[in-house]
Amino acid sequence: MIVADTNLIAYLMIRSEATPSAEAVLRRDPLWAAPLLWRSEFRNVLALYVRKGVLSVPDAVLYMDAAEELLAGREYQVPTAPVLQLSQASGCSAYDCEFVQVAQELDTVLVTSDQKVLEAFPGRARSMEAFAGTGGS
Repeated sequence: MIVADTNLIAYLMIRSEATPSAEAVLRRDPLWAAPLLWRSEFRNVLALYVRKGVLSVPDAVLYMDAAEELLAGREYQVPTAPVLQLSQASGCSAYDCEFVQVAQELDTVLVTSDQKVLEAFPGRARSMEAFAGTGGS
């Protein structure tokens, strides 16, 4: 099991140049987990695409449904104190540190494309390419 950040979820669900890397991560490990926050963040991504006319509302709902199915049973509420401690120590946002905290709780890796998170948590965070064995950090 891995912890997937919202960008990884979006790359898997919404076709882009990053989708092949996200699909490689899914092939390597199909069990993805995330903090409950992922739902709001992903809805925000979908709302942006809807506002820009890239997605229709019905299509965006289908993407959300598919993402919810992917993460079903592996969504976690995160305690505040460790998130704030991680944020203080790393300089990363509390949003990002929720994903790190879930990875720590599950003793697994966080797969992310966020360079600041990758640099701040080298023992816990992996890029899509590094995790999937396709290159990168």
